[in-house]
Amino acid sequence: MTRSKNLVLKQVLALMLGAMSGLLAYRIGLPLPWMLGPMLGTTIASMSNAPVQGPDWLRPFVIPVIGVLLGSGMTAQMLQDAVTWWPAMVMLIPFLMLSAGLSYTFYRKVGGYDQVTAYFCAMPGGLNDMLILGGAAGGQEKRIALAHASRIFVVVLFVVLFYGFVLGVKASGAQSGNWTSIGALAPLDWFILAGCAIVGAPLGALVRLPAPQILGPMLLSGVAHVTGIVTVSPPSVLVIIAQIVVGTVIGGRFLGATPREVGRDIGLATVSSLLMIGVAIAFAYAVTAATGTSTSQTFLAYSPGGLTEMSLLAFAMGQDIAYVTTAHIIRITAVILLAAPVFHLIRRR
Repeated sequence: MTRSKNLVLKQVLALMLGAMSGLLAYRIGLPLPWMLGPMLGTTIASMSNAPVQGPDWLRPFVIPVIGVLLGSGMTAQMLQDAVTWWPAMVMLIPFLMLSAGLSYTFYRKVGGYDQVTAYFCAMPGGLNDMLILGGAAGGQEKRIALAHASRIFVVVLFVVLFYGFVLGVKASGAQSGNWTSIGALAPLDWFILAGCAIVGAPLGALVRLPAPQILGPMLLSGVAHVTGIVTVSPPSVLVIIAQIVVGTVIGGRFLGATPREVGRDIGLATVSSLLMIGVAIAFAYAVTAATGTSTSQTFLAYSPGGLTEMSLLAFAMGQDIAYVTTAHIIRITAVILLAAPVFHLIRRR
């Protein structure tokens, strides 16, 4: 019982730190403050052996809220434009091959990782998926977990700064004054949006969508908004709470990873992530030149971060949510489906 209370206290402290870090980030004008602030604050605390722990159990409850938010940004015009996306989606395959191959070579030649660990550290898929596949193949699970946690951290941080200071794209939505108050929603709006969140997640799992907790609610919310059944987004305060939880959970993944003990692994993961981002920038400019789609949009579509984080960035930066989300669904699905078979093929040869 004492151990359980201690765990709850650590999670409460982590959320309080995340909220305060988010408020500080908001006050100093940091882009996407309510996710980036908690992510930075909790990461520092986790690696300093502070008595905090990420509330991972809350993530399944807040991710549907973000899914409903993303769906509220969809329009009929986005769906009409979908037929023009195929060149960018086709280019995802060579992008994955090049970025993963470059990262794998780096881990093998520079990091000295064994073949299994290097391979699954290099795959730009979901953290949990790569951890499960890599562990089953005999890889070092702690290094794989650190690699993917670091990748998500580095990509989110780099993308936010790149958009703000290089592309000049500022955050929109709740971050910049477009506030949706609780009172702005009628009872029917609450019922519809809550239904999208509650029904969407299990429905997404039932039809076997990748990342069903976000995609199921997002698709239902998108249908509701495109058809005009509902015209408002979820209350901004709920969205901020969801972002604080997501940022705190990301930072909490570094718990126990002190710089002295795993500094080299985190450093390698950081360089690997930057290599992937470099490839993403090159492909983004190439796709922009070929299709005329803005670089701000193609870069976000090719950034090798998590689906939830990249989709949320698309909303915050005012980009085409459907375009960015589709690209990341294809990326993550391709990695999950092909990572293990390709690895076994390489291993046999």
